[in-house]
This record gives sequence, C-alpha cells and structure tokens, in this order.
Amino acid sequence: MLTYPNIDPLAFSIGPLKVHWYGLMYLFGFIGAWLYGVQRTKRADLDWTRKQVEDVIFFGALGVILGGRLGYTLFYGWDAFIDNPLSIFYIWKGGMSFHGGMLGVFLAMLIYAHRHGKPFFEVTDFIAPWVPIGLGAGRLGNFINGELVGRVADPDLPWAMVFPFVDQLPRHPSQLYQALTEGLLFFLILWWYSSKPRPVMAVSGVFMICYGCFRFTTEFFRTPDAHLGFIAFEWMTMGQLLSIPMIVVGVVLYWLAMKPGTRNEGRGARKS
Repeated sequence: MLTYPNIDPLAFSIGPLKVHWYGLMYLFGFIGAWLYGVQRTKRADLDWTRKQVEDVIFFGALGVILGGRLGYTLFYGWDAFIDNPLSIFYIWKGGMSFHGGMLGVFLAMLIYAHRHGKPFFEVTDFIAPWVPIGLGAGRLGNFINGELVGRVADPDLPWAMVFPFVDQLPRHPSQLYQALTEGLLFFLILWWYSSKPRPVMAVSGVFMICYGCFRFTTEFFRTPDAHLGFIAFEWMTMGQLLSIPMIVVGVVLYWLAMKPGTRNEGRGARKS
C-alpha cells in the first residue's frame, strides 16, 4: 500500500509571481499538442500548415480555458460561484471540466473553421489526436494537486494509495488511472487510427466514443464530488451522465462517416 507523496502544488515563485504545477501541466499539454500538430503537417494527405496549427492552438487554448471553467461552474461548482463569483478565475486551484472545455473547443473550432474557410469536421478530425496529450497532463496536475481522489480500495491492492489529507483508508489513485486511459492509451488509439487517411468525421467519431467510454469507466474508481454525490440510480456520477451523449454522438458520427454511399471520398477522405 502506497502513501500519497504530498507534492507541493507550487512549482516555483519569482517574487510575487507564483507558478503552480497545475498551470504548468496545461502549458506542457499545449506545447505537446503544438509539436504533434506541426509534425502532422508534414503528411502529404493533410492540407495544413505550421501557421494554421499555431492559430488553431490559440483558438483551442481559449476554448479549453474558458469552456473548462464555465463548464465546471455550471456542472460542478455553481454553489461556490454564487458564494464567490471571482472563484471562476481561480484556475490554479483546479476545477476544470473536460466536457465544458470540449464544448468551448467546439465553439472555438467553429469560429476558426468559418474564418479560414475549412469544413468544421476537417478541423476536428485534424486536432482530435492532439487532445489526449493535454488530457494526460491535466490528470497529472489533478494528482499533484491532490484532488479528485479515488474511492476506497482493497488494502491488498498493490497500488492502493493513502491520501493522508483525506483519511487513512487505501484508495484508488484514480487520477493516474485517468492519466493512463484518457492520456496515454487514448493517444495511442487516435495516433494509430489517424495514421492513415480516413473519411471525414471518422476520427472525430472515434474520439468521442473512446473518451466517453474511458471516462464512464474510470468514474467507477473516482470519488463522486462531495456536493453532488451520485445523481442517478445511486451509482451514476455527473461525469458518467455527461459522457453518455458523447458516446451516442460519436457512434452517429462514425456511422455517418462510414455509411456506404455517403462516405467522403477523394480529397475529403484524406483528412484525418
């Protein structure tokens, strides 16, 4: 049985400037996404430039941060927001909703696609394989912050972990489960699937299905938010409820992409 290493969430400070690990994880995620996006522009079947990658990263970063905080406020932290509206700006304390961030990115990509004359799903297919890099980094930030701890585990589980600031019970290190599934495994799947030309919407569909399934599964090991608890059937969490529409939309997108007679062949089919 392991003990949480009690990592200082403050990475370093320069005078009054305090830099937290959680913020650095987001920075690392954006840098990793940029590097991978630039690498993908070298493929002959993808009509993207380095400058376009930089632009889409900028739009995506705004969507993630604004959507993530607004989504967290709406889905998880409404009461705290009412008590202190300024808390919506306390990014360094954690509290970012993936589902809100995803909606924010979708809106940002709609704006980007309109401004640059690109089909929306061509854009989402292109950026989807980058996203797990940021997700994995964000989950490591959750672990460093000591937030989103797991449910009580069997004490004989070799990697069960005690979080002393919570209690002395062995718990699942659910943040690391999510870093491995939503981060590493998710990246490998999308990297493999998008490594060959696919019909438009196919990569986006796989993205939605995989994330929804991974999130739905790992929620069984994560302690429900104390102020929400289980919101349905005495076992379903908010994260699971929000993941179900993702899976449904992903299945529909993939079906449309692969449907005989409506597949986007030619130049469009090479976008991934």
